[in-house]
This record gives sequence, structure tokens and C-alpha cells, in this order.
Amino acid sequence: MVNERKAELPVWFANEDIHDADEPYLPSLLEESFFRWRQEASGLVSLRMGQFGIYTRDVLCHAFTDFTDPAHQPDTVIRDRLAREAVPEAFSEGVTSKISAEGCHAISIPFRRRSDDAVFAVLLYTYAGEPDAPHTGELESAALHMRSCFYYAFEQLYVRDLIQQQHRKDREANHRDALFLAAKRLYDQIDVSSVLSEMLASLESLYPNSEIHLYLSQDYVDGDPRIKPLAFKNTAHDIVAQAFLESKPAMEHERDGTMRLAVPMTGKQAAYGVLCMTLGRGKWDESDMPAFLLLADTAGSAFENAKLYEQSNLLINELRLINEMTKRLNQSLRLKEIFQFATSELLTIFDADYCCVLQLDKVSNEFVVKSSNIPAMASEHFSPEYGFCGMIYRTKEPLIISDYWNTRVVTSKLMDNTGSRSLIAAPIFVDGEVVGVILVTHKVANFFSYDNYKLLQVMSTHIGLAVANASLHAEVRRMVITDTLTGLHARHYLNEQIQSRQRKDPFGSLILVDIDYFKRINDTYGHQVGDRILIQVSSIISASIRQGDIAARWGGEELAVYLPGIRTEQALRIAERIRNQVAEETDPTVTVSCGVSEWTFDNEKISVESLFYRADMALYEAKNKGRNCIIVGE
Repeated sequence: MVNERKAELPVWFANEDIHDADEPYLPSLLEESFFRWRQEASGLVSLRMGQFGIYTRDVLCHAFTDFTDPAHQPDTVIRDRLAREAVPEAFSEGVTSKISAEGCHAISIPFRRRSDDAVFAVLLYTYAGEPDAPHTGELESAALHMRSCFYYAFEQLYVRDLIQQQHRKDREANHRDALFLAAKRLYDQIDVSSVLSEMLASLESLYPNSEIHLYLSQDYVDGDPRIKPLAFKNTAHDIVAQAFLESKPAMEHERDGTMRLAVPMTGKQAAYGVLCMTLGRGKWDESDMPAFLLLADTAGSAFENAKLYEQSNLLINELRLINEMTKRLNQSLRLKEIFQFATSELLTIFDADYCCVLQLDKVSNEFVVKSSNIPAMASEHFSPEYGFCGMIYRTKEPLIISDYWNTRVVTSKLMDNTGSRSLIAAPIFVDGEVVGVILVTHKVANFFSYDNYKLLQVMSTHIGLAVANASLHAEVRRMVITDTLTGLHARHYLNEQIQSRQRKDPFGSLILVDIDYFKRINDTYGHQVGDRILIQVSSIISASIRQGDIAARWGGEELAVYLPGIRTEQALRIAERIRNQVAEETDPTVTVSCGVSEWTFDNEKISVESLFYRADMALYEAKNKGRNCIIVGE
């Protein structure tokens, strides 16, 4: 019963038939079915007596048998003429017919569709000789046999097409599943390197016989040879550049059948690169394009999210660095400490090899190296027109150099002496003017990123504020400890310095200088001339002492000089030099009286007061002895 029921069930494609729309497939089906029939019907007598040919409506023969008996082979020209008459008649009449000419004969048998009996092909049998040589029944049986072979081939084609469709659907389903898993894995990553690695691994899994590269438009250093920078050298013939610039897929086929496909990797905000895949001949299916585009879009979104996350972390880290650096900078009001701290921090922050901080000396109009981790560069001087300092000084803009050796825009002693190739530099501004320059270098080319360049620009602003604060503090302190008329130190500063030196030096000397008859100068010439005399004497004193000595206005016309590490004998020579130069160089001419005292670590009482007291007593004695002389206090 089961077998009978199965026999009653129709084959689901048995009612399918060829249609007019299927004419492109008809020649290949006729050829396939004809040769199948030829193998199965090899014993027919008519195969030896004449020639079978299968024709379509356009009177084209798509397959034929060979003549085995030359006696029955018709003339080729006559045979073709018979075909041109018989085939159209069979299509129009739809019945088997026979025509003859000059001893040649043609029998045409139409092939009908099983759905509507429409003729779709004609079997033409041609031979020469007696007109009734072949048996018509055998020919019609052969035609039915060939028709069944045709429908067998048609059904096979139909089934193959259905199987291909099913395979395509299965493949698409598998691709969707793989894409879903790939998308999930991509969105699970939160850093750029993981996103890119996962994307390339997914593509290699989906297209195992391909060569895949990713061309990124952003700076990226990872070491993966599949990830390359996006270049725009020959955009007209470069599908990678075309895909990026036009934001749509681009494809090219090589002569060896290789296919290259470039698809932009985009996010919501921008295009970040191009995925490029190279496949061998026959390895690409156009139906894969939507899946590939979906994966590229997914990768672009995941890359964008990871990049935003990375940038947010970078921004937070930068803010933290800036905050910490600003706090540390503001803890010091000494320029030397600020420059040294800035150098140390910048080397650490940028993982740099070398750093130089230079300050513009307004007196000499030169850039002076104030801090550097290069001993040979200590206190180097450079013209404002020289090297990268000159560029920054002129443009007032920060600078980034990817490879100094290949793009030598200027000559740089720093880059040449250290073998550096990468550079980021920024000006230090105070009140809108360039007062310094920061140079940070590395020996590796393309080491610094654009983010490093921007961060240095921000940090240079804070360093500039610290420099401004320190300079302002130094100026205020200078004004506090300086006598405005003479330019010498104030008395309280002198007292502080002597007290400080007495705690660490073994000895020192003090010279008190008093201008003789100064009241007479004021009364005779006026106070302006008196002030000029004070300035002249102060200048002589400043020129007569060492850099570490301290000269101060002690009060009125009395001036004081402290000489750390100097004993009385040398102090007398210095006092004598001052006395002689005052007498020779002042205008109007004046003289001075001097009192000298010293202290040593062996004194019972070491104090600023006792030192001043002995010098003052000696000065008083010099005045009583006629002035313009020097007395040493005991």
C-alpha cells in the first residue's frame, strides 16, 4: 500500500516546462539531450542511412550526426536549402513533413512542449537516394526518444538550479550566522588593535583563499603587515583611493582572472580606511557583496567606537598629566627649576629620546639652552634665525617633523648631533610673545603622533604660564631687593646674604664706602648731580667686584660691599681699587672713605651686626683722618 501511494504521488517538478523566456538555455539543452540520445540510440538503422540534426526556430543546427554511408550523403548546398524550407514549415504547421529536391530528401519532426504543445525545436533527418528508404515510424520513435532525453536534461538543469539556489541560501545563512558572530565579537572589543585584529580574522575565516589588507587613513603603529597607511599617489588607477574618496565599493579584474575588491570602512562620523580583498579566478560570488559590505560597515562602527573610547581615555589621561604638571610647575617660582622639571616630564610623557628647552635672551637676542638631557647642548646659544628655533620664532606655530633625514627643511645641530629623525616642537609664549622653544626628539622616524603634537602645544601653554609667573615673581623680588637709584641691592638683602654665608663659609670681608663731602656736592650742584655721583660710584663698585660679591646701598651716600671667602688683605686691594677709580672717573670729582672688616669661623661672636660695627668704626676713623683713605677695623 505504501509503495502504491508513493507511486500515485506526482513528482513535484513533472509539470514544469520550458518557456519562451528560457530560450537562452535552449541551445545547450538541445545539444546535451541530442548527444545523450545519440549514445542511447546507436543501433538505429536510420543513423547509417542519413543524418539527424536538431534545429531551433532561427534554423540553426545545434547538433548533428555524421554520415556512415557516403552513398546516402546528400549535397551540402541542397541539404541546407532543404533545411531552410523544412524547419520553418515544421514550426508553423506543427506536423511531420517531408520535402525532396534533386535526389535529396528531408523529414522534419517537430518537438512539442508538454504543457501547451507549442513547437520549440525540430528534428531534421536528411538523406539521398530512394525517397522511401527510411521508415517514418522509426524516425518518429527516435524523435520521441530524443524529446524525453531533452526533458530529462531540462529537469536535471531545473534541479541543479534549485540545488544551487539552496546551496546559495545555505551559504547566505551561514554567512549571516558568521557575520552575526563576527559583529558580536567586534562590538565586544573596546580597543582599536583588538577591533582590527578581529575584523581581519573574521574576513580570513569567511574568505580563506583570499589576501586581505586594511588601509587606514589615520596614524597606526601595530606591526601587523596586513594594516598599511592609506596613500593617495595615483587615485585615477587606484581602487583603494577611489573607494575611500567616493565612499563606495570599487572592483578590478586582472588578466589572470584575479579580482580585487575595495570597500570603504566607515562609521557614523567619517571614513576611517579601506578594506581590500584579492581573490583568485572563480572565488568570488556577487551574492557575497551585501555580506562583505555589512561586515565593512560593522567594522567601521566598531572601529569608531573603539577610537572614541581610546580618545576619551587619552583625553582623560592628558587632562590628568596637564593637571599634575601644572601643579608641579606652580610649586616652583625659579626659572631653572621650571625648565628642568619640564624637560624631565616631557621626556617621560612622550617617551622621547631627547628634549631641549630654550629661552630667548632679550639682551643678546639669542636662544639659550636652559635645560636638556644632552650634556653637549648645555648653555648653547642660537640665533633667532637658526634651525627649528628660527622657524618657530618666525611663525609662532608648533611644528612636527616625521623624518628629518628625508625632509631636511632646515639644518639642526640638535637633530644632527643626536641622530634624531622625529621632532615635535612648540613655542613658549608670555604676553603673546615667543620667549622660548621646546624641542622633543626621537631617533625613530614617524615616532610622534598628531595627538602628541597637540598635547605638547597644550603643555607649552602651561609651561609659558609658569615661566610668566616665575619671571614676574623674579621681577618683583628684584624690585624689592634693589635700590631703584643706584641699581645696587637693598640693605636688608645684604644683611640676609651675609647671615646666610656666615652659616656655610669659613670667612668673609665687608667694605663700607662713604662719599666724602657729599652734602657739599648737593648744596653746590644740586640733588640731581648728587644722584648722578651716587650712580657713578655705584657703577665703579659693581665693576670692581666679582659676580658672587654683593654690593648694596647701606643708606644715603654710604655703600657696602660684602666679599664672601675674602680675607682682609685682598679686601684692602679691592677697596683701594674702588677709591682710586672714584677719584679718577667721577664728574664732578669726588673721593670716598672706606672701612674694612672681616670675620672668620674662629671669632667668638659671629654676626652681621658685629661685622658692620667694626667696619663702621673703621669708616668713622677714616673720616677723622682726613677722608679719602681706607681703615681696617679691629
